[in-house]
Amino acid sequence: MTGQRLAGKRVLVTAAGQGIGRASAIAMAREGARVFATDVNAETLSTIRDENLENIESFVLDARDTDSVKEGVARAAPDVLFNCAGFVHHGTILDATDDEIDFAFDLNVQSMVRSIRAALPGMLERGGGSIINMSSALGSIIGAPNRFVYGTTKAAVVGLTKSVAVDYIKQGIRCNCICPGTVESPSWHDRVKALGEELGSYDAAMAQFVARQPMGRVASAEEIAALVVYLASDESAFTTGHTHIIDGGWSGQ
Repeated sequence: MTGQRLAGKRVLVTAAGQGIGRASAIAMAREGARVFATDVNAETLSTIRDENLENIESFVLDARDTDSVKEGVARAAPDVLFNCAGFVHHGTILDATDDEIDFAFDLNVQSMVRSIRAALPGMLERGGGSIINMSSALGSIIGAPNRFVYGTTKAAVVGLTKSVAVDYIKQGIRCNCICPGTVESPSWHDRVKALGEELGSYDAAMAQFVARQPMGRVASAEEIAALVVYLASDESAFTTGHTHIIDGGWSGQ
């Protein structure tokens, strides 16, 4: 279904080259938003043109580079900011290197700090805005094996979200985070392949991922995008500072 739920809104999306970011950029464009789809990878980002949506403008943005973020925000002047960039590390606290931890905090957390710092003044000047951060059910909601670095950073996103929400609630700014369970995407398939190499079987790895989802399947990126559209729209005008869990019942067991 498509409509005009986001008509008149300007939206900036990071990591829009694939997965949830791409699906969300397309979904919001189909709801009438002027979408600025960005990614550090120009090749994957270019596929969004295949959708033939005239209200999507795409350009390269490095979420780990302050100048790149500032330039992107200045170009988009967003009413809605969707921070989707992130990376999943595998391993326990004893496996994690300092470099992996530093990289994960920079991409999974600090990138959101950069973009919010850049976008917030314009939102305040225009009288409001919606900030949507990609967290995870894995972190502050539920734990999972071999996800120390990822879970730690995604828990930090929850704290970041709540802090921004409470500081600017009187000024028309809403800030929420999305906490998905396992979602089908190219990067997820890469993780399944990597686990399959450890287990000696791709099918065994796939079964392990699916087994933790009570519904017996993983989510599609489009299912998460539907929640992004809601949080971007005025339908969620009374919603801020919350973790929106969409995990197929994983954390409810």
